Amino acid sequence: QVQLVESGGGSVQAGGSLRLSCGASGYIDRRRTLGWFRQAPGTEREGVAAIYVRNGNTAYADSVKGRFTISQDNANTVYLQMNSLKPEDTAVYYCAAGWSLSLKRLDFDYWGQGTQVTVSS
Repeated sequence: QVQLVESGGGSVQAGGSLRLSCGASGYIDRRRTLGWFRQAPGTEREGVAAIYVRNGNTAYADSVKGRFTISQDNANTVYLQMNSLKPEDTAVYYCAAGWSLSLKRLDFDYWGQGTQVTVSS
């Protein structure tokens, strides 16, 4: 089974940066997509960024395009570099594994437990 563990969350002032990491344990089928989602209080969980493991193709939500970058290394680790952070980015961020290059929750079947990101104005 796939196990996902996020790290790197914290508090930062608006305009600052954070880098989230997600370690994926167990076998990762190269047909899978690894992604980042976030959920703020009172909102639905939304897709932020995703990367298709086989070829490195990426997808981003319009709200973070140009500010966030998803990447992966040779190990089963996926990163989310978050620049120019805004208070609206405050949320619990979740790493997830799915089966298509998608930002839809239903396309993902494994989830980490989340890491809090707080952006102050």
